Amino acid sequence: MTASNSVAMKEPTREQKLEQLARSWDASAHGYDAYFVPRFAAWVEDAVGALDRPLPEGPIIVPCCGTGPELVALAKGHPNREIIGIDLSPGMAELARLRARAFSNVSVVVADASITRHWGNCAAVLSVFGLQQLPEPVLGLRAWAAAVADGGVVTVVYWPEIVETEGPFAWIRQSLVGRAPMSFAWEAGLAAAIADGGCSLVSDEFVSHDMRHANAEEFWNACLDSGPGRSLACRGDAFMREVREAYFSLAPLGPLHHHPRARHLVALRGADL
Repeated sequence: MTASNSVAMKEPTREQKLEQLARSWDASAHGYDAYFVPRFAAWVEDAVGALDRPLPEGPIIVPCCGTGPELVALAKGHPNREIIGIDLSPGMAELARLRARAFSNVSVVVADASITRHWGNCAAVLSVFGLQQLPEPVLGLRAWAAAVADGGVVTVVYWPEIVETEGPFAWIRQSLVGRAPMSFAWEAGLAAAIADGGCSLVSDEFVSHDMRHANAEEFWNACLDSGPGRSLACRGDAFMREVREAYFSLAPLGPLHHHPRARHLVALRGADL
């Protein structure tokens, strides 16, 4: 093996992976905002609803804020509190700023959302569908838990290993079996991560909501162009043809109506649990 080949085959560094992830979401920001944000709104309400309780002093931090629907909901419900959105993607962050521009208590920072040492004592940390995007979800959740002050709340909604057994999410997952299996080994460590961060897990439930698509092709295109499926394209055209063929062999014709489930974790710090 030549030196040049050896270098080419090196595993990307964490910084390189983050840079690639940021560029990918930059390219998909507008499509994601148009297609997925309206369909994810009910889960945003779930996450925000967990903060309907007395909170300590300090800001509410929204790691992986994406295009910012959580920021608006929080600004309306907590008008006298600082709301800080954090996202790795400058494109996503810019759309979040535009969405929340009417609220003077909202700011958006472009940064690695899993690094929280500079946040100080927060009143709450809220994240919707960002945890599973982190390179190290367990370490990220531990950092989020460690960031809240006494009496603070962590409310996190994410896609678990099994989102549904029948429906477009399931068909894509089944199409990847034997081709690009996804590992969710990290999911078993989330409760311990919360405890290691100094919080107590007080609620852990699966929450399903209605989702609709014109047809299987619409979902496929949105997922590959503007959703988490973008990362699959780097595996090449032949791979994508195989996965696409497998997906459409499972998908029926006509409109799709399904009820995917997300996992919602709520944790508190302090004696008033």
